[in-house]
Amino acid sequence: MSVLDLARPEIRTLQPYSSARMEASGGQVMLNANESAWEPVGEAGAGCNRYPDPQPQALLQALATLYGVQREQLFVGRGSDEAIDLLVRAFCRADQDAIVIQPPTFGMYAVSARIQNAAVIEVPLADDFSLDIQALLAAITPAVKLVFLCTPNNPSGKSMSLAEIEHVAQALAGRALLVVDEAYIEFSDQPSAMTLIGRYEHLAVLRTLSKAWALAGARIGTLVASPDVIGLIRRIMPPYPLPLPCVAAALAALSPSGQAAARAHIAIVREQRAFMRRSLVGLPGVRDVLPSDANFLAVRFDDAGEVYKRLLQAGIVVRDVRRYPKLQDALRITIGTPDENARVLALLNSSSVAGRRAADGSA
Repeated sequence: MSVLDLARPEIRTLQPYSSARMEASGGQVMLNANESAWEPVGEAGAGCNRYPDPQPQALLQALATLYGVQREQLFVGRGSDEAIDLLVRAFCRADQDAIVIQPPTFGMYAVSARIQNAAVIEVPLADDFSLDIQALLAAITPAVKLVFLCTPNNPSGKSMSLAEIEHVAQALAGRALLVVDEAYIEFSDQPSAMTLIGRYEHLAVLRTLSKAWALAGARIGTLVASPDVIGLIRRIMPPYPLPLPCVAAALAALSPSGQAAARAHIAIVREQRAFMRRSLVGLPGVRDVLPSDANFLAVRFDDAGEVYKRLLQAGIVVRDVRRYPKLQDALRITIGTPDENARVLALLNSSSVAGRRAADGSA
């Protein structure tokens, strides 16, 4: 059975849109796309009067080198969100098919499925936020076309082992496409599931330049999968998903100097993550700080709502994750610069001291 047999049959036979840039490139006089012949004002707009390459070869090659894969195994789009949406649209028929997620987890898997009117089957993570493989596999029905795993998980920060991922991949062969979201893996010691793609054609991996590569504003996300899956996704991608300035920013980030800067910042985040966890655990009012392999910590408080309000009043914005299952008392705090982290600790410590004084009735 081919992985494409899992996809919607009408997508497999769809004639993709042929953009002007795909039909002809490298010409000297470009009169085929109804573009302006004049560049816009300003250096940032250089070349923007022309439509960009739908899948820029220079960027594909840079990412292929970074991830150790072939260009034919890559789709690049507007963040991981676009790849998630395209996967759901390619594999899930409305009112018939389903995806499986493990809450608490990244919300866009379910959002994309519900937009497509595909069912969302939830298999909660264990109390320690580990993957319940038996429960996951028991939930697989013929309607399930996509299974999403997030590692390190957002919002808990816990990783899944490569052995666990491979166990699931083996069990899903011929049944569903396994999609592993590795948005935060650069901050982890865990090996990437991309090492398994050559063995499992029904395995896909999501990566992003938003986190470790500091390009959240450029919206560059990558889907790594078998050439068949990538070919299917390219059938339904928008004509021109990647703006030229965003591609230029990505290429700069992936240059030797850009990679050196990213590695230096990742090292700081990892050191500060350990420091913040040690410091937060000792503060009154903090119930627990979950272990994390990501660039954030999920922190349990006696009164998370009050802490969130105090931080916000001080101009510090963290993520309120109390709506997520198993995290009803938690806030997610991104690891910032050392100075930003010190501000958080100082405020929480001063709030704790003030709270103790109030409880003691002292001034």
